[in-house]
Amino acid sequence: MGEQPIFSTRAHIFQIDPTTKKNWLPTSKHAVTVSYFFDSTRNVYRIISLEGNKAVINSTITPNMTFTKTSQKFGQWADSRANTVYGLGFSSESHLSRFAEKFAEFKEAARLAKEKSQEKTELGSAPSQESATGPPLSPSTPEGLNGAQDQSTGPSEPQAESSQNALPASQSSASINKHWEAELEALKGNNAKLTAALLESTANVKQWKQQLSAYQEEAERLHKRVTELECVSGQSTAVKSQKTELNRTIEDLEAALKAKEEELERLKAEVESSNQFQTNRDSLTLKLQETEARNRTLESQLSELEQRLENNQLERESFRKSLRSLLEMLDGKIFELNELRDALAKLLEGS
Repeated sequence: MGEQPIFSTRAHIFQIDPTTKKNWLPTSKHAVTVSYFFDSTRNVYRIISLEGNKAVINSTITPNMTFTKTSQKFGQWADSRANTVYGLGFSSESHLSRFAEKFAEFKEAARLAKEKSQEKTELGSAPSQESATGPPLSPSTPEGLNGAQDQSTGPSEPQAESSQNALPASQSSASINKHWEAELEALKGNNAKLTAALLESTANVKQWKQQLSAYQEEAERLHKRVTELECVSGQSTAVKSQKTELNRTIEDLEAALKAKEEELERLKAEVESSNQFQTNRDSLTLKLQETEARNRTLESQLSELEQRLENNQLERESFRKSLRSLLEMLDGKIFELNELRDALAKLLEGS
């Protein structure tokens, strides 16, 4: 049967720093497949992980090994043969617990196999061929394997046997490699889309800032226009028409500003939802505050403009009332003159 994979999972692999013996050094660029292998010929269990053609882990399980959980997603064990400490970072606590259970299970199986071997040695019997059916643990189908050629576990193992044992692992890993490559491409695509969305949002913010500046300039121009219209108090009809048009323009400007503010608020919420774009979010918040300050200034100017228009209207109404009073007085004087004329005419006729 040779060496067969009996359990696989995925994890980030680390090794202890040989200098400090404290810090962890990553030995894999990303999460890779970590598998338990069982060699039915020699009754040996091994932990093997490959990244491409490189063996990242090649550790034989012995009865004196201990797998320790140091956090909810991280575990480690020491390998005296490799003179190092391996660490595995899992994506979830359940994966870590499953790996630890298998480690304890295969460690116990290795202990029983060692005891049986010692008993046979003590009895002085000739070495018998180990059963190809393996220990009481029945090999299961691997959950996933990133296989390639394994390194040998000891100096007494022939090189040809190592090549034959690595062949099933390479064949069983082809489909798994394709799956993870496709998943990696999908993640790259999502990352590219997210980056493009951020760039587009940044461009939109710049465009909106330019539009707001243009709106402010338009408001200033309208303010000057209203000042000019106040000087022409005699043309009341034209003033009313200009005021109506001005009010409509102001309403459109306020609506556009409100729409841009709502759009900026939506963009602010989107940026806040992503921790990766914290810097852009702060910049956008500052720009939003500046825009709000400009809006408040514009609203104050518009309010002052409306007050001036109202005062101008009141002045024109007062002027009209004065003219009506003068006309009424003039009509009275004309009436008195007519009466005087009639009286003089009668006096002339009588004389």
